Order: sequence, then structure tokens, then C-alpha cells
Amino acid sequence: MTLAVVLFILAWTLAPPAQRYFVQRAQINGMRAQVNENNQALAAAKRELEMWRDPDYIASQARERLHFVLPGEREYIVTDGAEPEIQAPTTAVAKDIPSGLPWYSRLVASITETNAP
Repeated sequence: MTLAVVLFILAWTLAPPAQRYFVQRAQINGMRAQVNENNQALAAAKRELEMWRDPDYIASQARERLHFVLPGEREYIVTDGAEPEIQAPTTAVAKDIPSGLPWYSRLVASITETNAP
């Protein structure tokens, strides 16, 4: 019986420090994983920065993303063959705007009138 009481007291006194130890180990492992992810993201950003320092890469990106062409070149954009939808232009002209108002009041009046149903 005495041995059981001693083991119970020993377990009761060692449980909180052991729990804190395992919680801290889990936090440390989580932080290490986060540091590794951040280092990988930093390395990827450095690689991308090095690519953007190359004038040829910048020119290729301008051609691809912004459809820039050099003088004397022609750019052809191939579509899927479907007819483009042509929408009739919508004109919303405000009517009955008083002419004696300052320009900013006429502007606000034109916006509120054209949005009215």
C-alpha cells in the first residue's frame, strides 16, 4: 500500500512537468516546420528576383503578359474560332441637370440620375 501511495505521489508530481515538456516539444517542432517553409519561400523569391534581373526574361514576360511587340514585328492572337460577342454600347445620359450649379454638383447629379431605375 505504501508503495502504491509513493508511486501515486511521484506520478502526481511528475505529470505537469512532463506535460509541459511534450507541449513545448510539439511547439518547437511546429516552429521548425514553419522556419523551413519560410526558408523555402525565401529561396523561391530570391530565384524569382534573379530571373527578373535578366533583361531577356523581362522582355519575354512583357511579350507574354502585356502583348508587347518590338518595332517591325506583328502579333497574331489566335482565338478558339468562336465568334466574339458584340454588345451594343449602352449610353446613359442624364437629363434635366440644372445648368447654374457648379461642375461638381452637376457631376454628382449626373451620376445619381443615371443610376436611378
